[in-house]
Amino acid sequence: MSALLEARGIRKVYVSGDGQPLEVLRGVDVEVHRGEFVAIVGASGAGKSTLLHLLGALDGPTGGDVWLDGSRYADLDELGQAELRNRKLGFVFQFHHLLREFTAFENVMMPLLIGGMAPRQARSRAEEMLSQVGLAGRMSHRPAELSGGEQQRCAVARALVHDPSLVLADEPSGNLDHANSDRLHEVFFRLAREYETAVVVVTHNRQLAGRADRILLLDDGRLAVVSSVDAIP
Repeated sequence: MSALLEARGIRKVYVSGDGQPLEVLRGVDVEVHRGEFVAIVGASGAGKSTLLHLLGALDGPTGGDVWLDGSRYADLDELGQAELRNRKLGFVFQFHHLLREFTAFENVMMPLLIGGMAPRQARSRAEEMLSQVGLAGRMSHRPAELSGGEQQRCAVARALVHDPSLVLADEPSGNLDHANSDRLHEVFFRLAREYETAVVVVTHNRQLAGRADRILLLDDGRLAVVSSVDAIP
């Protein structure tokens, strides 16, 4: 089975404050298949978010290549990468990044309008997704009027509303208490399975990692398969 997402030999080098190169990623290889849920774990500062940004075409690698659904990022110009992100990728971050001046409904509908969907269809789809994450009665509220858990569920709805092939999530429950984390995880898993969306999630949450199809440990700039949550250092 061909991979939906494939990364080969990914390197990322930064220049440190003293002018010396700092190699964060040292030749990372990873494949993700359609509908698969992959968790990436590792110590703080190991480069997990950096890797996620490279997989999502939010940044470019120093070396190596990334393909999504057969498209090599290096072959796409800036506009082509933006179109790929809008059509095939969804993003969920630790902090929701909802637009403060817009309602939950408007935040979720916006990616569809940007993608060229007719307004009536976009409204219907946004309403459906907000209902799916338990926010049917909160659609007209702005982010400041929503709880932390509601904001993150709104962000999940926004990430999934255009039916992406892949969702990339960076510590999606890292800013929530235990109860809200559990609820977010349930919503996330249910919708990902329902829509057969592949998910790559960076997390310190062992419960979330334990539900993944595969767990990958990023250590010393390289990825290794972890057999179970109990094997995470």
